[in-house]
Amino acid sequence: MSDLRDRLRRRGWRMTAQRRVVAEVLDGEHVHLTADEVLARAAARLPEISRATVYNTLGELVSLGEVSEVTTDGRAKRYDPNAHRPHQHLVCSDCGAVRDVHPGGDPLADLPDSERFGFLVSEVEMTYRGRCPDCARR
Repeated sequence: MSDLRDRLRRRGWRMTAQRRVVAEVLDGEHVHLTADEVLARAAARLPEISRATVYNTLGELVSLGEVSEVTTDGRAKRYDPNAHRPHQHLVCSDCGAVRDVHPGGDPLADLPDSERFGFLVSEVEMTYRGRCPDCARR
């Protein structure tokens, strides 16, 4: 059973066939799919699934805190099931591939009080950019 599906079951989330297939599509390491990508993969497994169901399910998963919305290119929202382990993202500037990274240290603690300007900082979003090995070989 997937980690996401397991977390949803522990919460008592009603697991319909449509919700199950969306959770299965989102399972895995380094998953950062757009809603349209989730829809395409879900429809390949369950052809009768609708766009509205996928979008509503993604919205519910975000509201529950089980999936995070991530924007790495300033346009498309991507859905990241790795919502319970703090991490940043490494993005290929050529092909857009996204990987989760877990650098050492606490970025909240790394911001000195003099640079907080009185803000009570609750989260940090950091994106590393570069070229993936495939793009670097071209």
